[in-house]
Formats: sequence, C-alpha cells, structure tokens
Amino acid sequence: MLYSGVLVGFLWVAVPLGAKDEAPLLKEVTLSKGVTLHYVEQGTGTPVIFVHGSLGDYTYWKEQVGAFAKHFHVVDYSRRYNWPNENKAVPNYSAETDADDLAELIKSLHLSPANVVGHSYGALTGLFLAIRHPELLRRLVLAEPPAVPLLEHLSGENAQEGKTLYADIQARMVAPMHDHFVAGDRNAGIATFIAYVSNDPEAWQNMPAAAQAKTLRDAHEWDVMMTTGVLFPAIEPDSIRQIRTPVLLISGAKSFHFLSLIDDELARLLPNSQHFIVPDAGHEMWVRAPELCRTRVERFLSE
Repeated sequence: MLYSGVLVGFLWVAVPLGAKDEAPLLKEVTLSKGVTLHYVEQGTGTPVIFVHGSLGDYTYWKEQVGAFAKHFHVVDYSRRYNWPNENKAVPNYSAETDADDLAELIKSLHLSPANVVGHSYGALTGLFLAIRHPELLRRLVLAEPPAVPLLEHLSGENAQEGKTLYADIQARMVAPMHDHFVAGDRNAGIATFIAYVSNDPEAWQNMPAAAQAKTLRDAHEWDVMMTTGVLFPAIEPDSIRQIRTPVLLISGAKSFHFLSLIDDELARLLPNSQHFIVPDAGHEMWVRAPELCRTRVERFLSE
C-alpha cells in the first residue's frame, strides 16, 4: 500500500493513500487590506468551514471534504500566511487575526450562519471567532485548541499544575522559538517546537525529508507570528463563559497533557457544549480516526 507523510498533532504520521478523487477547483477571495485566501468548496446545503492547524494548510482536510460534501456545503481554506497564500507580513499577527479573516471570508462568500470545524490552531481561530463574531456562527467544533493562557486560570486541584505548565511552555518552547525565528533560523525554531511537544530533541531531525519540506512550506505563519505577533494570545475565562454558540469539543484520549487540561477547562466554561473523547488517538485524531470523528461531527451539526 502507498503511504503519504503529513505533519499532524505536531508529529509526522504516515497515512495510507486511498483512491484518488478529482480535487475541487482551487479558488481565491480577496478580503480587506488586500489579504487573499485560497480555498476549495464542494457540495450544497448548510455551510461547513474547515480550519487547519499550525504548519499546515487547506490540504490537511482533503480526505474530509468529499465525505462532508455529501450532506453540506464545504469550504476548506488556508489561513493568511499558509500555502498557497502569499500575503504581506503585518505586525501583531495571531489567532485573533485569523478569526477576523475567517469572519470576512464568511461574509464575502455569503456563508452566514456557518458551521466551523477547527483543528489545533484552527480550533483556536474558531474559538476567537465565537468570541469576536458570534453572529456568524451556527455551530462550532473545536479539536484541541491550544488556548494556552487558560492554564493560568485553572481552578481546584489543577490550579498549580496549570501555572507550572504555562511557565514551562513559555520558557522552554515559546521563548527559544522566538529567538530562533528572529534570527531567521526556521529549522531551529520548528525543531524546538516539535522537541517540546514530543519530548524528543531529535524528532525534527528524524522526520522524513518530504515531511520536513512540506512543514517548511507552511512555516511562513511563524516567520510573522514569532517575530512581530503572538503565538498564544490572551483569552479570559469570562469571554468563554459568554459564548452561546453550541460547541462540540473533540479530544484525543492519548493527547498531550496540557491540551487535555485546556479541553477540560473549556468543557467547564462553555455554557452550551458537548465533549467527545476519541479513544486510541492523540492530537492527530482526524488522521487516526477520520470516520469516527466525521460521524460524530455530522451528527452534532445535524442536531
């Protein structure tokens, strides 16, 4: 069987290649201030927008587009600084910027109210969309958003652990990543990130060359974010409590501990949420268990 390598869950995963379906036509839409986003769309009915995570692009969802398009109008796009977009770098870039871009995309393509399905940093984008532009949302699916600042606000027995984890992430991941990207050393910046989340200092060096090349293709978002922007923008518990959009949280049973803590806190804070835990999968649940994730999400979106 043929295999393709993808970087998911911050790690390289080999996934089998299925039958080749005809890919949807790649389109583009120009937003305000000259920002252009590339996207594909397929199907009819209620809109479903897919948002990919860090070091990825719209192709992350290619195995899901056709399946969801049987029942929904699917739009799958690349965030501002991810391939094949070529937008001018501006300061203060973060998930909040991506949320505002997504809001403009929804308005420009007349998709409101839309269902949004986000994974990892794409889920953080969706979370900020719910805070900043709730009127554009119908339902929201969040697969482990790295809302890292919430670690400082955990309560009860997790309070001290959350503060310790937050400080460790800042000291051993964010700060050295910033230094490497400021110095123009992408490889060292990405290696620092992957070493931290995988607890393996050789993880980047041991990644296949093809996977490294694809990762570097989508690293421009960090060229901008890690030098003049914010990787994990502040997010207050009260702003999450105000979200009235129905939310489905998806967690991997074997995911990174800090993401599990964040998901549990989101489940506690969100007033209208469901929490689905995917067994035998980590942060890469959409690759490890694609049919299970799709079935649960389709049921949620159809409720």
